[in-house]
Amino acid sequence: MISKNELKLLTSYKHSKYRNEDNIFVVEGIKMTQELLASNFEIIAIYAADDLWITENESYIRSKTIPLHEITTTELQKISSLTTPNKVYCVVKQNENGDVCYENQLTLVLESIKDPGNFGTIMRLADWFGVKTILCSQDCVDVFNPKSVQASMGSIFRVNVIYNNLEGCLQNLPQGFPIFGTLPQNGKNIYDASLSNEGIIIIGSESFGISKEIKAFVNQPLTIPRFSIQKDKPESLNASMATAIILSEFRKRL
Repeated sequence: MISKNELKLLTSYKHSKYRNEDNIFVVEGIKMTQELLASNFEIIAIYAADDLWITENESYIRSKTIPLHEITTTELQKISSLTTPNKVYCVVKQNENGDVCYENQLTLVLESIKDPGNFGTIMRLADWFGVKTILCSQDCVDVFNPKSVQASMGSIFRVNVIYNNLEGCLQNLPQGFPIFGTLPQNGKNIYDASLSNEGIIIIGSESFGISKEIKAFVNQPLTIPRFSIQKDKPESLNASMATAIILSEFRKRL
């Protein structure tokens, strides 16, 4: 059991205002918690409503001096953001923006991605394809949005996500540094293009694509060709679908 005040505090974390005020985010579920425990993120507290899970993990959690609280299923349902709460709920400290190293690696750049599910899936794809850093425009969805966290399936703990002014970052790159931009048309067919294992890959929003300000930095435009026999249908791929195709094609060239 937890106190009424603590229950009220944890319930407030369903709202980004209170999470950001306390500089925390929430991780839920047994699998996600195991991923979290293996990471370097600072865990403030763990709340569990499963006796078996507590028995199996208590000694390890206590050895890391992480507060562990046993709660009821009813309490878990009140604090959880999930439709079907999954046994364990963790309060975790948000990490600070790190530095970006562009040399000798691929860096994913996201502009104006608003959908948290898409964002989490892109983190998962970056993790799968060995992309260590995602640089985001400041109007992208919050990486610590509960839907982004869940959709990442643990990749949030392994991929460095940074928010910054994209124009400022791109204009400071060395002249001629490969900057690939995904365009709906008029880019080089990605299946014919010369790709590298060093460079920036820019993914724009589903609604507007890459803005003209950021497009000005692109020196290697790419397009995923549409093979549909129905003209102009479908109109586009969502951001995570496009990212999967693009990263797969880049890694094929290793």
